[in-house]
Amino acid sequence: MVATRTGSQKSPKKLKFNEKLTGKGFTTDALLKKLKNLHTELAELDQDLVDANSLSGARKELINTSILLHKDKGVKAYTACCLADILRLYAPDAPYTHTELRDIFQFFVKQLTSGLTSADCAYYNEYFHLLESLSTVKSVVLVCDLPQADSLMKEIFRGFFGIVRRSLPKKIEIFMADILVALIEESQSLPVDVLESILSQFMDKNSRMEQPAYRLAVDVCNKTADRLQRHVCQFFSDIIILHSEEEGLEDVEKAHELIKKLNHSCPSLLHNVIPQLEEELKVELVPLRVMATQVLGEMFADVYGGDLVKKFPSTWQVWLSRKNDRTPSVRVAFVEAAKGLISKPPEIHKAIEEVLQSKLLDPDEKVRAAVCKVYSQLDYETVVHHVSEEMLRSLAGRGADKRQSVRSEALNALGRLYGLAYPEIENDDPRAISHFSWIPQEILHLCKVGVEVRAQAEQIVVEQIFPFPSPPATSSSRNNEIDESAWVERLLTTMRYLDASAVGVLLSVSGLKIAHPSLYDRYVQACVEYNGGVGEGSKSAVAKLNATIERIARQSHDPQKVSDDLHTFANLNEGRLYKLMSSCMDPQTDLKALIRTTNSQSSHFKNDFLKRLGEHGASTSSIVPTMTYILRRASLRIVNQSSIPPLIRRIQRASGDGETQNLDELGDLRHAQTVLSYASKHCPAVYKPHVAELTKAIADEKKPRLIEVCLQALAAVAKWDAKLAPSDKRTTERLMRFVHQSNPRHAKFAARLLTCSKNSSELCSEVINTIANEMAQADSNRLLAHIAVLAEFASSAPDAFEQQSDIITAFLLSEILMAPTSLSSNAQEEADEWVSDENLTPELRSKLLSIKIYRNRCLAHASSESALDVATPVVKMLITLLEHDGSLKGDTQDDPRVKSRMRLAAATALLQLASVPAYASAIAPNFVLLAIMVQDPCFRVRLAFVQKVVSALQMQKVPYRYNIIPFLTALDPEAEVIKTARAYVTYAIRALPAGVRLEHFELLFIRLLHVLAHHPDFSTAHEALVDIARYIELYLELVSSRDNISLLYHLSMKAKTVRDADSTAHSENLYIASEMAQELIKARAHAHSWNLESYPGKLKLPSDILRPLPNAEVVNKILKRSYLPAETVTWLTDRTQKNATKEKVRTAPKRKAEPKLNRQTKRSKVKRSRRGRDEDEDDDEEDDDSGVGSDETDGDVKMRAVDEGDASEKEEERRPERLGRSARTKANAKIKEQTKRKKRTSGRGAASSDDS
Repeated sequence: MVATRTGSQKSPKKLKFNEKLTGKGFTTDALLKKLKNLHTELAELDQDLVDANSLSGARKELINTSILLHKDKGVKAYTACCLADILRLYAPDAPYTHTELRDIFQFFVKQLTSGLTSADCAYYNEYFHLLESLSTVKSVVLVCDLPQADSLMKEIFRGFFGIVRRSLPKKIEIFMADILVALIEESQSLPVDVLESILSQFMDKNSRMEQPAYRLAVDVCNKTADRLQRHVCQFFSDIIILHSEEEGLEDVEKAHELIKKLNHSCPSLLHNVIPQLEEELKVELVPLRVMATQVLGEMFADVYGGDLVKKFPSTWQVWLSRKNDRTPSVRVAFVEAAKGLISKPPEIHKAIEEVLQSKLLDPDEKVRAAVCKVYSQLDYETVVHHVSEEMLRSLAGRGADKRQSVRSEALNALGRLYGLAYPEIENDDPRAISHFSWIPQEILHLCKVGVEVRAQAEQIVVEQIFPFPSPPATSSSRNNEIDESAWVERLLTTMRYLDASAVGVLLSVSGLKIAHPSLYDRYVQACVEYNGGVGEGSKSAVAKLNATIERIARQSHDPQKVSDDLHTFANLNEGRLYKLMSSCMDPQTDLKALIRTTNSQSSHFKNDFLKRLGEHGASTSSIVPTMTYILRRASLRIVNQSSIPPLIRRIQRASGDGETQNLDELGDLRHAQTVLSYASKHCPAVYKPHVAELTKAIADEKKPRLIEVCLQALAAVAKWDAKLAPSDKRTTERLMRFVHQSNPRHAKFAARLLTCSKNSSELCSEVINTIANEMAQADSNRLLAHIAVLAEFASSAPDAFEQQSDIITAFLLSEILMAPTSLSSNAQEEADEWVSDENLTPELRSKLLSIKIYRNRCLAHASSESALDVATPVVKMLITLLEHDGSLKGDTQDDPRVKSRMRLAAATALLQLASVPAYASAIAPNFVLLAIMVQDPCFRVRLAFVQKVVSALQMQKVPYRYNIIPFLTALDPEAEVIKTARAYVTYAIRALPAGVRLEHFELLFIRLLHVLAHHPDFSTAHEALVDIARYIELYLELVSSRDNISLLYHLSMKAKTVRDADSTAHSENLYIASEMAQELIKARAHAHSWNLESYPGKLKLPSDILRPLPNAEVVNKILKRSYLPAETVTWLTDRTQKNATKEKVRTAPKRKAEPKLNRQTKRSKVKRSRRGRDEDEDDDEEDDDSGVGSDETDGDVKMRAVDEGDASEKEEERRPERLGRSARTKANAKIKEQTKRKKRTSGRGAASSDDS
């Protein structure tokens, strides 16, 4: 308020100044001097002790136009000070009329805006005095009573906001704030222009508290919030009403941006605006709902957001309800705004996490992708303290989403978070380990989901989980040194937290298993020969290039684009690019060269390949992602030859027996050995620069692990290039010692290395003769080592082995294979009928290796004239093992665990022998016996066998008829077995060319029916035929399509026009299977609306299993007769009708609030003992990564045997199990019994979990 005078006992003081200020003849200097004197005297007068009458002369003269409009700044500055003092002394009554007051205040504003430019300006003290007087006396409030107060207030506010930007002292800013606050508080109604002047200071996106005008506006708003609230609310209401149409939403958007700025600095100003925003959340206009959702989300996320939630709980709840808005764009806006709330107090961030977790299952892919993107933008501290592990695991589940955008964002978020957390994981931070260490394992498991997912998961693994190391910041540009040890350390640290399956996928992704020259090497060579389509032989070069590109494209996530881009690259016809690409794919390229060539993320290295590719202009920019993908798959980016020395050093640092008190160090040691062993098996070229170091390392006999790894590596590199085999006398003597010692691993690899030596025949003969003489007297451990050596020689030194082959094979049969074997008691293993690798006794290992010796001997003679003579007794022995469930005699009471191991070894040996055409023919009569090993009563046998079958089929090592075996897993109670089979078939169907797919899968249908007809469990009982139908259904589910359904129906019909080659009984079984297949095919065609037309082609049925019928009369008789039992016919008819009804229901429109995504189902998991391979076999067997690279997208496959188990368990217990006519039926009964036992046994039952 304006200062007032109070009573006083002192007499009033009169103004002594009585000079004239106006008139003719005054110079500026004289006038200025008079004004200074007047100002000095007025400033000293006390408001309460002044004689007002003495001021009247000066009062009138000061407002004379000759003074107010004087040209001199000083005159006007002192005049303004004098007028301010006059108003102070006359307060609370002004001695001027309204018009005069208007001119005075306009004069004040004009002097300040034009004169107060800085703290160093002329007359700064006078301007300071003016502002101070207006601020303290509050005489400025007189403006509010003037007729044109609105325009004058507008002028004052705009002028002050203009002045304050001039970097003036803080005191000036305080005076201005007091003046503006006084005006707002005394005004009857605030002019719109004044409000706009204030709010305009918040409009700039870059405004901040360091800016004086913004700071002044914030100060004024906070001090007058009660007065401004209503006006601010009306301001925003007018904008929204005026611009609520679609075309006018730009102004509405600006208004909402302003609200966010006001909320950040002046939250109390918006108390009336927030309910208005709440109403906006409910309007029909989608863009307005989006804006309101975004604004409120950012307001709740602001520093005062917690108070806002408490003050406006209804607004908070309405905003939360936008998570289920019917429009996806609103839900996306909600998710994006929720990012800022994740780090808020628990009561807020818990609610937000619940919502975001539910939005990961939103029906719209944009919403799911937005949630994933939110987490990719968080910093480490926010995630570790405010995001639960459950939420992160739900995020990982979106890595298998059906939509590419969602997968990309989810995987990118996981990879980035792991990259942020890795330094803490490396420092053994428990919180970081529990929160993030599992991420690589989840991403690696996603590699098995499908081709599209695998491509994205591989990219994250290579670029974010195991990125290339960067050189230290202090390194010079000419000598960019990189820390290879830290790079390898990251690999080992990450592997600590991987399970066996993830380790297998990681090694597969590493590229070590790619055989060289690879498909990509052949592509580069084809490009060179193509030469841009110029020159002689261009037709053959084009054909070769097209064929190579087609093969690469079929294996990719986007075949059409990859094919087009590879053709574009070939047309560039630039030799330098071909050379760089070949260098990148060379397994002997070191880490630094690989970084320089391929790393698009490194600013320290010049990216030769991509830079060169970019020089071709915009035409090649589209192929960069594809070429990056090719280089990533074809090069060794995770493990290469630069990894070998650090891995060797890690094993060297371990103690002699490999034991350590530190479990992490022991795990790192084991993983280093795993990586080196894998490299030895699949990519020995990486060892070429390190042969001398490896040779030196095997001299340290105190470190058995180191010797084992180095011997294996030396043997591998010597097999790859015999010139690299160590040939010095000392090394040879050392190898001879190893082959005679009791360590089977050392003996095995030393023997393998000896076979590559210069005088290998003499050395091998000497060893074999010695072993043949010592075998009978050797103890179990030394005998095991001797057998391991013989297994190597049987394969790699067959001539030397044949010198004692009769003695050795007879000894192995009588003293090893036929000798009883006992195992120590282990309740869990006895229940599972399996013995783990770590519990294998030397005697059992010797048995398994003995089978390997027989197998290797057969394979070594595969191309000789005596091949069948050598193999026939071996095949007969292996078949006997299968017929007697793992024993050579039917009446032998061996341990079931031993028999399981023996069955698997025999089946594996037969599978490997089948890679030789002559041996495959010998095995063919017993193909059914071998095939149904996939239904062995022991889970471990079934899983291992199906994995080996899939691996052999993928590498095309066995005849295509073995593609039948995966379909025989249809009734397996364990999801993992059938999942492996399904993954292979789905991937193969997708990847194979049409002609190959026809031969390997579609024409195979008749062979599947033949195998089912010979199945031990086949009978005419309805229950048995229902099981047979399951096999056919699995085949149709994975293989049938609109294009081949007529062919499959034709094949099933043709089965009734021939007879089985074996017997009439099997022929009738075949006819039953044929009729069932026809019904199932018709049902499937009907369900999918496929036309079942007559097949136009002619087919030749396999003559090895089928024979023609005697005449047409017999054919017609069989075709007219129905062999399928009536009960089964009725069952098939009812089933078809039910499926048709379900299909109609499924196609009817149905509204769902929150449909489940990606077939979210529960998956059965069974706890198992550690999975491993026989360590004496693992060097020759193919590593199991059959699921990797498959196109199997349904990760939640359930077997009916498991689904029905709970519902019918009591019924199964009441009625006896129906047994068929062979031991295989007993095996199936045992499987069911084990499944029920696992469900009932605590700690070993199947656990269900929801896969998000």
